[in-house]
Amino acid sequence: MKVVIFAGGLGTRLSEETGSRPKPMVEIGGKPILWHLMKIYETNGFSDFIICLGYKGYMIKEYFMNYYLHNSDVTVELENNKLNVHYSDTEFFKVTLVDTGQNTMTAGRLKRVESYLNGEDFMLTYGDGLADIDVKALLDFHMSHGKIATLTAIQPEARFGGMDIGDNGVVNNFREKPKGDEKWINGGFFVLKNAVFRYLSDSNIDDIMWEELPMNRLTKDNELMAYKHQGFWKCMDAMRDKIELDNIWNSDNPKWKIW
Repeated sequence: MKVVIFAGGLGTRLSEETGSRPKPMVEIGGKPILWHLMKIYETNGFSDFIICLGYKGYMIKEYFMNYYLHNSDVTVELENNKLNVHYSDTEFFKVTLVDTGQNTMTAGRLKRVESYLNGEDFMLTYGDGLADIDVKALLDFHMSHGKIATLTAIQPEARFGGMDIGDNGVVNNFREKPKGDEKWINGGFFVLKNAVFRYLSDSNIDDIMWEELPMNRLTKDNELMAYKHQGFWKCMDAMRDKIELDNIWNSDNPKWKIW
């Protein structure tokens, strides 16, 4: 089963990094966050990727075109342009890189890779979110209910803590960054039947967000299910998130490193 990854957005809230590179190429621990995401899927047995490119997409193309050299020890003899490769640390990725437009919205990006899926069911996720998700369990859940679409629902940590205060000013309960408060949000990591493209037939599809009209239609038709992920999940939305992910990676327990 192929994995489609959205990697074309501007990443404006991470402008400290995305002024010079696309957001999925921002590095965590010396590797692009896109690499970390692909390793999660590869470890679960899914290594055939379709990357939806947009903003500075040529940098992602160049990364994969030169991946072998970037991850090898080499000797270059400049006199005769001879190259000797001594060691290579590569992956088992198969990567299809598709230019889906500079300003295309997510529904349009997905529509533009339809022909590369050959009518097959597929997975879909965002190029800036990491999790210790069991992709095989997610797929089993999707197969069990027979609906068109499954999303992974997560409970993010609150940005700020909270407290319950009594009428007399006494703090009855103090919570430092509680997780979720029972609210579930879209965490990506979708599994989709190819029939989902029936929901992407609008003539102005390039101007439509996948998370809005198509998902609302799927919900109205009772064709969207949620797989509840209780483990680690983190989206790199701003600079503070990149710093946090770097710190986690450099800790004794990089939570999404399941390989």
